[in-house]
Amino acid sequence: MIEIATSSTTTTLVIAGDLDLAERDQFPEIATRVVGLRRQLLVIDMCRVTFMDSTGAAFLISLADAGRKRGGATVLRGADERDLFVLEVCGALDLFRIDRDHRCESAPAPSAPASHHPG
Repeated sequence: MIEIATSSTTTTLVIAGDLDLAERDQFPEIATRVVGLRRQLLVIDMCRVTFMDSTGAAFLISLADAGRKRGGATVLRGADERDLFVLEVCGALDLFRIDRDHRCESAPAPSAPASHHPG
C-alpha cells in the first residue's frame, strides 16, 4: 500500500508492505501523481516496508531521478540496511538523502487470536 501526503513544499510517500514485482502495476500512476505535484522535496517513508526487490528499487530510483531533474531532493526515511544495500547494488544510493535520525514508530503488534478451549 502506498499513500501520498503533501504540504506546501513536500510530498511524502508512505509505503507499507512489499515493494516488489507484484506491486509494479501501481508504480506508473503513483510516479505520475508525485511528479505532477512538483514539490521540491520528496520524502519516502519506508518504516513499514517488509520487502523490496529490484523492481521496487527501480521505482524509487525513477522517483528520485525525476525529482533531481527539476532541482528537487529525495529523502529515504526508515529504510533498513537491506533496502539501502539493494539501492547501493543498483548504483543509485547517491540519488537519495538518507535520514538516519528518523525513528520509526513501532507498528502495533497484531493481536493474537483468543484461544478457545473446549470445556
